[in-house]
Amino acid sequence: MSDIVLPAASAISSSSSQTPLLEITNLKTYFPVKSGLLSRTVGHVKAVDDISLTIRPGETFGLVGESGSGKSTVGRTAIRLTDKTAGDVHFDGIDLYNISPQELRRLRPRMQLIFQDPYSSLNPRVRIGDAIGEALLDHGLAPEHEIRDRVQDVLSSCGLSSYHIDRFPHEFSGGQRQRIGIARALILNPDLIIADEPVSALDVSIQAQIINLFSHLQETRGLTYLFISHDLSVVEHLCTTIGVMYLGSMVEKAPRDELFKHPLHPYTKALLSAVPIPIPRLKRERIVLKGDIPSPVNPPSGCKFHTRCPFAMQRCIEEIPQFREVAPDHQVACHLV
Repeated sequence: MSDIVLPAASAISSSSSQTPLLEITNLKTYFPVKSGLLSRTVGHVKAVDDISLTIRPGETFGLVGESGSGKSTVGRTAIRLTDKTAGDVHFDGIDLYNISPQELRRLRPRMQLIFQDPYSSLNPRVRIGDAIGEALLDHGLAPEHEIRDRVQDVLSSCGLSSYHIDRFPHEFSGGQRQRIGIARALILNPDLIIADEPVSALDVSIQAQIINLFSHLQETRGLTYLFISHDLSVVEHLCTTIGVMYLGSMVEKAPRDELFKHPLHPYTKALLSAVPIPIPRLKRERIVLKGDIPSPVNPPSGCKFHTRCPFAMQRCIEEIPQFREVAPDHQVACHLV
C-alpha cells in the first residue's frame, strides 16, 4: 500500500483544540446469557466493558483488536443501534440516550454506518439507485424528482459511473459494492461515519483504492471517521489516533505515529509484530501470543491480558490496571509501564 497518502501530522494537532463530535465515557454494553426452561439470565457477555474515547471534527479514530474484542459493538452502541448498559454517549454535545425517538431520527442523517460485508448489506432485488436514494425519501431531504441526480452525483464521488445506477448488486465486484456502501452513507451528507472493517473482505490492491477514497472524501467533505479494523497496517494509512482493544476494554490509545514508534502495552507490541514490512531484507521480531482470547462471559481477573502475556506477574492476576496517561496523549493500561 505504498501509494496511500497518510494524513498530515498537522491534522492531529489542529483537531485537538476543537469540541468533540463524538464523546464516549465509561461505556459498557452487556448482553444477557439465558438458560433453562424459564430462560433465566445466568450471566452476561461483556462485549464492551468501560470504554472511553473522544473524536473531534475532521479526525479519524482507529479502533483495532482481535475478533471478539468488542470493536463493532462500540461502533453500533455509539450511534444507538445497540443499547448500552452503562456510560454516556454524546454526539455533538447531545446525549444520544437521553433524547426522544423523534429527536434521534432527526440526528440519524448525521451519523452513518458502513458495513463490513458490502454484499449482504445490499438487497439483491433492489437496484443500487433505489438502495442509495431511499434514505433521502425516508428522511424527506429531497423531492422525488431530484433523487436520481443526487444519486448519480454521489456515485461519481465514489468512483462509479452514472449508468451503474440501474444495476443490481450482483453485477458488481467486491470493491464496487463497497463503493456503493460508501455512497449510501454519503447521500445524507453525514458528519460522522463509522466504518466497520470496510476493507477486510477486499484484495490488498482494492484496499488501497478504498482507503484513498476515504482520505479524499474526508478532505473534500470534512468527514469524521471511527474506523474499525483488526489490521494495524490499514489504520496506519488512514487514522490520526489509534485505540487498541482487548476483550471489551481499551488497553492503549495514542496518536498514530506515537503508537507505531513507541508501543507500550504487550498486546499492542504483539499486534505490531504481525504487520509485514515492505522491505524483504528487513525482518521484525515476531511475538506469538499463546492460547485464544478468553470468553467475554467470564473474563480473567486482574488484567484481562495476563493469561496470554509473556511478562505477566502476580500483580497482573490480582489487580486491574488503571488506564492512565504516561506521555502526552498516550494512555495505557498496564502494570509494567
